[in-house]
Amino acid sequence: MALLGAQLVITLVMVSLIQKLSPYFSFGRWILCSTGLTRYLYPTDQQLKLLAGIPKEKPKKGKHQENGRTPQTFHVPRNLDITLENAQVTHLDVVHLKYYSEFQWLVDFSVYAALTYVLTEVYNYFYPIKDEINLSMLWCTLVIGFAFKMLVVLWIQYFKGEESVGERSTCIVTGFMYLLIAMMILIVDENTLELGLDKAYSSFNVSATKFLGEQGLSSTGPASKIVLKFFLAVWCGWLGSLFTFPGLRMSRMHWDALRYYKSKIFLVLANISFVSPLFLVCLWIKPISRDYLTARVFTGMTGPIMSVDAFESMRLIAVVGVVVLKLALMPMYLQAYLNLAEQRIENQKKEAGRITNLDLQKKIAAVFYYLCVVTLQFVAPLLMCLFFTFMYKNLGGYSWNGDAMFLPSDECSVNEESQINLNVNTDEVIEATEKTFTETAEDLHLALGSLKQIFTTEVFRGVFGLATWWSCFALFATNAMGMLCQSYFSTS
Repeated sequence: MALLGAQLVITLVMVSLIQKLSPYFSFGRWILCSTGLTRYLYPTDQQLKLLAGIPKEKPKKGKHQENGRTPQTFHVPRNLDITLENAQVTHLDVVHLKYYSEFQWLVDFSVYAALTYVLTEVYNYFYPIKDEINLSMLWCTLVIGFAFKMLVVLWIQYFKGEESVGERSTCIVTGFMYLLIAMMILIVDENTLELGLDKAYSSFNVSATKFLGEQGLSSTGPASKIVLKFFLAVWCGWLGSLFTFPGLRMSRMHWDALRYYKSKIFLVLANISFVSPLFLVCLWIKPISRDYLTARVFTGMTGPIMSVDAFESMRLIAVVGVVVLKLALMPMYLQAYLNLAEQRIENQKKEAGRITNLDLQKKIAAVFYYLCVVTLQFVAPLLMCLFFTFMYKNLGGYSWNGDAMFLPSDECSVNEESQINLNVNTDEVIEATEKTFTETAEDLHLALGSLKQIFTTEVFRGVFGLATWWSCFALFATNAMGMLCQSYFSTS
């Protein structure tokens, strides 16, 4: 219980920080306002009239709006030579943007959850967790839930209105495409793609049947493996559909960033960041990763390159490193997105005809208006990959330093004393009118013990192994699809 008490202290400290520090400092606000982002200002009506040579009109009686100004709608040539002014992004600029509060909350809560996880891991390193609850897993679950919710909210926007027919069709088509890919992947042998689902199903089937038998319920086990894999494939297809437009947006920002930034260091880091999800996907393909690094002995060596435990830790660290690299490059990608306003004006100069001043101003202002939507599309998939990895490491029984994985059998099932206590007569429980705090804690401990009997470490390895690998795969697949689209439309 000492470890649980320490985790409660860490949790209370983080909750206090969220309450006390958030009004004065926000990590989300810092990303938008303190990383040097500049936005482009649309030209005013007076500037457009001066460039187009339109004389000023005298105000007419009876045509006044509520604020006393006359309507300012006029046409200007599309090829008008316009030079946009820029300004530093400030807090007053972003506070009214769409989904700003959601982005700020998601980023801030994710940072505090990551700090909670790190502090808990440091404490667990010196005082290993045994039967206590790991509260950091609750924080990770909340972050994944918030990120998933925001992706769903953005995804639903494509199904509203008649103007988003193309986006709606893209979401549906990619969803079915990822469903088909997931169904094909889930039938691949574990010796080729080691997701651990077969071992997870076997462990869950045995433990669930045993647990139901102890409770006096006859059961032949849970649903068949095919049914479970089908529902997993449906979830994978939906997640792939949610990742579609975030992936397309990230590839577009990567394409633009390579055009605007010519630093060799940035080009190397950006390209490594772009292809790194493919490297993560390959780490779960056994013939080209595990067998090559942990089984094959090269000439001049007495053993393989790394041990099995070190390989498992390397996979976890690789996912974290890729996410951190992408987040570190995030300000430059966001600046590449804001530069779209200037790019739109340059493209418009090549067109013939005329455009109203309001449409021209909206075309430029819309880029900055959707800045928080773009940041959510950039951040949410990465946070899901990161916190899926955290849960995969802890619930799967892995370590960060390559030590042996802890899988003691007495911790994966309920001991005899717990099983006896689970079968206490319910009438005696009902007759008890008062319970001390210690007795309540013991009951909670027994309930968690019964859950451990069903959801073993092998089950968590299969579930979160699939979630981690598939999120990395969907991230790479959508980015690659977006890059193909960019290369096609840029050359056509």
